[in-house]
Amino acid sequence: MQLVTVFNALSPAEADLVNSRLDAAQFHPVITHGLSALSMDGYSLATGGILVQVPEDEAADAIEFLAKASDVPPAPPST
Repeated sequence: MQLVTVFNALSPAEADLVNSRLDAAQFHPVITHGLSALSMDGYSLATGGILVQVPEDEAADAIEFLAKASDVPPAPPST
């Protein structure tokens, strides 16, 4: 299962909020880089943020779902 980043957060609370929204909408989100982001000087910005990812086959729908929420910015380019 290939994961695709649909949201890049700079705080754990923001990542958890997006993760919860996706989970409630029946997506299968995963938060990655959370521990490394909080373990470094410079906090999460130094590690590229905390990633919210979903399986590749859900990515387009998850990005569309998040785009409909007025307080969630569009997804960054993903790998």
